[in-house]
Amino acid sequence: MLAYRAGEPILAGQFLGDVARLGAALPASGHVLNVCADRYRFTVGFAAALVRGLVTLLPPTRTPAVIAQLKAFAPDTVCLTDEAACDIALPRVSYPEAPRAAGAPAATAVPLIDPERRAAWVFTSGSTGTPVPHEKTFGRMIDCMRVEATRLDLGTERSWALVATVPPQHMYGLEASVLLPLASGHALSAAHPFYPADICAALAAVPRPRALISTPIHLRALLASGLELPAIDLVVCATAPLAAELAAEVEQRCRTRLLEIYGSTETGSIAVRRPTLTAEWWLWPDVTLESRGEESFAAGGHIDRPTRLYDLIEPTGPDRFLLHGRVAELVNIAGKRSSLAYLNHQLNSIPGVLDGAFFQGAAGEAGEVARLGACVVAPGLDPAAIAAELRRRIDPVFLPRPLLLVASLPRTSTGKLPQEALRALAARARQSSAA
Repeated sequence: MLAYRAGEPILAGQFLGDVARLGAALPASGHVLNVCADRYRFTVGFAAALVRGLVTLLPPTRTPAVIAQLKAFAPDTVCLTDEAACDIALPRVSYPEAPRAAGAPAATAVPLIDPERRAAWVFTSGSTGTPVPHEKTFGRMIDCMRVEATRLDLGTERSWALVATVPPQHMYGLEASVLLPLASGHALSAAHPFYPADICAALAAVPRPRALISTPIHLRALLASGLELPAIDLVVCATAPLAAELAAEVEQRCRTRLLEIYGSTETGSIAVRRPTLTAEWWLWPDVTLESRGEESFAAGGHIDRPTRLYDLIEPTGPDRFLLHGRVAELVNIAGKRSSLAYLNHQLNSIPGVLDGAFFQGAAGEAGEVARLGACVVAPGLDPAAIAAELRRRIDPVFLPRPLLLVASLPRTSTGKLPQEALRALAARARQSSAA
């Protein structure tokens, strides 16, 4: 079994036939921006590009500015889409809607892909606003996912069904929901559920054993929904720090185990932990960490060159480490240090807070220290009550000013929360209050 789509199984032969059919509609060379929302169609498109010799582009967003930058990076880019109303300003290739002819024999020949072939350019958001490309070769990505399958203890005796709430265009989603099943003989779900009811439906539509590939924000919303959850044999989480309390609640409510993945766009996945058992991360075999002053670099295994990690890392053994948050999230006020990750953890641990995040304001004039602010989703609480509870948990110098109640936070589809988006939300909330 290779995939499930709308509850129906898809065998490898049908997949290979779909790859060949789509490949015939793609250019003979160049680059492809694969924006197919259906995960199975995305996978067919990714495989067809590989077979055809095209390179897939995976940018952080699809804003007109980023698309213009992609065109400058790769002028021969085409957009592969399964949406009729796609408005991306690139030459378009529509995913073929016509199904395979009834009675047509399934394809059996498996294309051989050179492991050194460049499969994708995955982009991070550069400090100047220009996306920075990172090359991903087919062999290294597959090697990484074979290790991940072992670390997740998926085994080979039974075929797992993997349901994911993260999009396949994101590095974590590409690895865990597309390449992991392809590399390990398990089945992906074509669904891309977002809301709790959709997640439950997508899980119920595939057989056991089944795993949920998700993020902290999706898991928090799923538990808060009060819905009866289908049996989940494994939960995998990444993209943002996961509170130990949330991990424990997931395991208790779902009667399952939760494993957290650590990695980056630059390196791919490199470590795993079970947060209810340990705070330590377990590195992939042959991957090593090296400290250079306050900077940490990962190398070895599927990583082709030493690559900087923009996190505060404390090695605890040859293959173990502790994670203390992002370097960019360090906060130093009046000689006292903390991190946004720690402050956010304390904020979200307050009963009644559904979601919340600190942000750093712009520095004032004449060297004035930038203050911290916070946006909080907490129906039924008022700012004074939240501030009083925070005062019990954190040093007063880190208390947020302003502390704004909002209806929701501007999280991305993977649960991330850019500081600029938070500051913009806070500015709108202040204007609304003033009006």
